Amino acid sequence: MQILSVSSLKGGVGKTSVTMGLASAALSSGVRTLVIDLDPHADCTTGLSVARGKGREAGQLLKEYRKARISDHVVPSGWVDLLPEEKKQGAVLDVVVGSALSAAFDRPDIRPRDMKRLKTLVDRLSGYDLVLVDCPPSLSGLTRIAWAASNQVLLVAEPSLFSVAGTERTMRAIRMFSNEFAPQLTQAGVVVNRARADSTEHEYRLLEMERLYTDKLMLPVLEENPHWQQIQGAAYPVHLWPGDPVRDMAKSFDELLKQLLPAKKLNP
Repeated sequence: MQILSVSSLKGGVGKTSVTMGLASAALSSGVRTLVIDLDPHADCTTGLSVARGKGREAGQLLKEYRKARISDHVVPSGWVDLLPEEKKQGAVLDVVVGSALSAAFDRPDIRPRDMKRLKTLVDRLSGYDLVLVDCPPSLSGLTRIAWAASNQVLLVAEPSLFSVAGTERTMRAIRMFSNEFAPQLTQAGVVVNRARADSTEHEYRLLEMERLYTDKLMLPVLEENPHWQQIQGAAYPVHLWPGDPVRDMAKSFDELLKQLLPAKKLNP
């Protein structure tokens, strides 16, 4: 079971969008997936078509981590109901719902033993190929809780000066955190989101990222797509959205998922 934290230090780079795109690719490919929404804004919960108030939310499970079992409180994503009939059987995309209650754990001074709360919960988990943890855009308590439970961290950046600088800081933070608290944790790579082919600044920053991140820069780069906001507003998986303009974006998420799950044979 691959446990992957999707993280960024800078808000607004599309971290939750990437989490949802990977969840859509996983659902389309038959990968049994659980999304844990640790962001107090709970946008991933909404985007995955899960009604607020369903299931015991992430903050409550962290509070009751000694006796709670995640599998008793997951909620199926509404995306499963949108699949063609021949793909519904065996399809798994579950959600641990998020809410503002999680913010109680998002302290900068979180204690090492509290960082292990999610790890204790996921250690009792089975039946999934992939667990995606949507983290808040910070290095406070909730992100550290997610990293302590994960095998890898996937960083999301956009081709801008502040995002490049923030990603460098995050990569250093991951190395330090791994050395001190989570020896199993590695960096999966950096996904570049919202790139524009007609932007000279974006072209310059992409070349800078290639130089800085070398083998950690994941391809393909996710290009800015005018339909993405509409897709998210409809709480819909990108792989089922009609029309040619989003097919390339869906294929990009397929390629990224293959790199993140190299040992898993994905359905066409």
